Amino acid sequence: MIEGQYGLTWPHWKQLVTEVEALGFAGLFRSDHFTNAQPPDLDSLETVVSLTYLASHSEKLHFGPLVAPVSFREPIMFARQAAALDDLSNGRMIIGLGAGWQDREHELFGFELGDMKTRMARFEEALEVVTRLLKSDEPVSFEGRFYQLRGATLLPRPQRPGGPSILIGGNGLKRTLSLAAKYADIWNGTFLSPEGFKERSVALDGFMVKAGRKPEDIQRTLMHTLVYARDNADLAQKVQQMQSRQPELQGLSVDEAVARIQQTQAPGGGAVIGTPELLIKQIKAYAEVGVEELMLQWFDLDDMAGLRSFATSVLPHL
Repeated sequence: MIEGQYGLTWPHWKQLVTEVEALGFAGLFRSDHFTNAQPPDLDSLETVVSLTYLASHSEKLHFGPLVAPVSFREPIMFARQAAALDDLSNGRMIIGLGAGWQDREHELFGFELGDMKTRMARFEEALEVVTRLLKSDEPVSFEGRFYQLRGATLLPRPQRPGGPSILIGGNGLKRTLSLAAKYADIWNGTFLSPEGFKERSVALDGFMVKAGRKPEDIQRTLMHTLVYARDNADLAQKVQQMQSRQPELQGLSVDEAVARIQQTQAPGGGAVIGTPELLIKQIKAYAEVGVEELMLQWFDLDDMAGLRSFATSVLPHL
């Protein structure tokens, strides 16, 4: 999983598409942002255009945004684009949708983010119109606060029945999991420990039953940060760098810091971290609590050697 707002360019993306597929990864996902939450602004390759390149320059990878904010990614047009990308890639597109959260990019580019109540109301309407447009072969009408359809039909119809899979990301025990149970084919938890993931997954089961669906009707996935170390010396160096940014890690041994990082359930604080041996154990622990796919953030776009090392030392054991 690539955070595209941290300097992603065409040379980076073209190399990633080629190598990630060749190395045997299942998918390649990326964020959808104009820029960073905090300065400085860095290159940020446009998401839909980059996914179009991926669709036509790969054969096996499934792909999509984690996630596209409906606060600026107009969902009706995005449904049309996603259906086309799914057809172009022979059924490999995943529509990751979210409510939007980053205040700074909305302010800079003139989009209305709104308060949390507004965001969630808009998000639910967006999920409704996307679902109807992709799944209905009959003209669709919908009169909402944010979106209106009046006898609309997306043509050509998606080659895959029902169109590409819909992914909803987030951990919210009230609204997010409820919306996932109603609309999603895939739920994507974020920055959770195995215990935290299991708790949310059990809660999701309850919401699925209330929505009239079977718990097995939704795939359970997780997005998390990856800190890969080739060996113990490399791990000690990476932990030291994290300690300089996170006061709560200072004074801890390498092993203590790694344990603390593994259990932290917050962006920028927790991670799947360690040498290949440690990472294999952590990833298997997630599999044991029901994680079916793990999307790991790879931040250093110039460290392709590290990505290759991770792939050859970890993937064969999973």
